Amino acid sequence: MSVREEQIGAKRICRKCLTADMDEKAYFESLHTYIENLDADLKVKQDIYEKRLAVCKECDLLADGMCRACGCFVELRAVVWKNSCPYDKWTAEKGTAER
Repeated sequence: MSVREEQIGAKRICRKCLTADMDEKAYFESLHTYIENLDADLKVKQDIYEKRLAVCKECDLLADGMCRACGCFVELRAVVWKNSCPYDKWTAEKGTAER
């Protein structure tokens, strides 16, 4: 078992599947596992993440976890500190060296 597989656990992530080739449940599990395994220094604090997602949930452009305006998966965009909403509904946080 590789180091990366150990970090992820026994669950294997398919790195060569297209979303069209995956069932919906497996796809979202893969997305959430990816988010969970991002380096902590790339992520915002949990309370900021939840606030960002709350804003996205109220947005008319949210559909099936994706922003219909820019095409991002909002859970992935919202978790990374340097990201911002392309429509200025929430902003990027200061970098890890500045936090």
